[in-house]
Amino acid sequence: TMKEIRAYIEPFMLSKLTQTLLEIPDFPGMSVSDCEGFGRVKLITGRDFTPYVPKKRIEIFAPDNLVECIFNEVMTVANTHQHGAGKVYVLDVNESGRISTG
Repeated sequence: TMKEIRAYIEPFMLSKLTQTLLEIPDFPGMSVSDCEGFGRVKLITGRDFTPYVPKKRIEIFAPDNLVECIFNEVMTVANTHQHGAGKVYVLDVNESGRISTG
């Protein structure tokens, strides 16, 4: 079976994290997109208040035997040791299919 590892990280940590993940044998690949959001603590900067801060959203669909390793690497490598470093989630995947091969 498979799981999705979904992470929201600081944009400047993406390159370092990608390099680390590529070193994992049989790493399945990942999708990255720009997003913005906020958690419990909102940053108030200047007059134009917006609670949103930019993040990179990472989605990795991995077999169960790789999930713990990938999760631990994301938790370690993306850690800025500052508030707002991000979040990592592991979700069950009920079904998947590769479109090109049916």
